[in-house]
Amino acid sequence: MSAKSDIKVPQHVAIIMDGNGRWAKARGLPRLAGHRAGTKNLRRIIRAAAAMGIKHLTFYAFSTENWNRPEDEISGLMQLLAEFIETEIQELHKEGARLLHIGHLDGLGPVLKKKVEDAIELTKNNDRIDVVLAFNYGGRDEIICAVKKLIEAGTPSDAVNVQSMSEAMFTAGLPDPDLVIRTSGEMRLSNFLTWQTVYSEWAFPHVYWPDFTEDHLKQIIEDFSKRERRYGGLSKK
Repeated sequence: MSAKSDIKVPQHVAIIMDGNGRWAKARGLPRLAGHRAGTKNLRRIIRAAAAMGIKHLTFYAFSTENWNRPEDEISGLMQLLAEFIETEIQELHKEGARLLHIGHLDGLGPVLKKKVEDAIELTKNNDRIDVVLAFNYGGRDEIICAVKKLIEAGTPSDAVNVQSMSEAMFTAGLPDPDLVIRTSGEMRLSNFLTWQTVYSEWAFPHVYWPDFTEDHLKQIIEDFSKRERRYGGLSKK
């Protein structure tokens, strides 16, 4: 996608990385092998997004409901997060990516929590692309936390509005997603960015996350570029 292209590149793309388990099952592999393949795909898509001019890229990595999964799968997912930080963060830092986290880090072990915090600190001044990991994150939980934050701050009821709520969210300072992609063909929100996606465009490619490529991303962005976003208003045509 060249600089001269007339394609409208979304400022913020959010991705629900779905289908890792089914990808593994189709190959006769354990579920964790699918998660590992999905983790390896992160760097490829981050690089592609940065090259296209996307400024904010959010990945739904682990939900507040994922704690209900088998213990060995949760342990494996935590190990994969640690491996991603250890093997990729230096390269992402060199390439100008800023790592951000939304959700709660208190579910992580102290060593892993420190790795995430150190990675965030290392990359905090980078401005080519924001890589936002939604880890131990839930959309409803985020709204509840925002309401509690406003109450604790003594915010009067007549000052509670869209702006004050948005500023109390984990995503404060980030624009709402222009485009949300859920791989695997499933068509559900799954408690992801519930507040922020009210006017997002959606895409549901029938490809499992480990097989999602730069070409898939380009095609979705080209399709997005043809859509008219009305935000509740009328068509300009």
